Amino acid sequence: MPLEARAEVEVCASLDAAFELFVQGFAQWWPRQYSWSGEHLVDIRIEPGLEGRLTETGPHGFTCDFGRVTAYGPPAGIAFLWQISPRREPVPDPSKASLVTVKFAESRGGTRVALRHTSFENHGARDYAAAMGSEHGWPYILSCYAHAA
Repeated sequence: MPLEARAEVEVCASLDAAFELFVQGFAQWWPRQYSWSGEHLVDIRIEPGLEGRLTETGPHGFTCDFGRVTAYGPPAGIAFLWQISPRREPVPDPSKASLVTVKFAESRGGTRVALRHTSFENHGARDYAAAMGSEHGWPYILSCYAHAA
């Protein structure tokens, strides 16, 4: 059975607004403690569009790419490579990355955001999926997003 982590939230925002916050407003909601720069984080972003980079900018111009957009279909969804190892180190080789797929769908209360993180076998660590699926992984990260929405 493939390893995966899932998380889902409902936000009180339109489909377009929810997608825009996830991508264009990434720096507004991504938890700083989940960056290499921590409290010194200057910017963290997803470049919109196919092949866009996920990039962190820290103090003194420190820049690190940690993913690349593989599918971009606003406002329905986005997918990107997750190029962060289980040791929280950047992984430049895309063949050793996992895949994060985020889908947005209208719901009664606004928008349902469903995240699925797969291909953990590329990282070579079986417990990484469990960590990202735990309360401290994607569920916590998406709760930060929902709070910003």
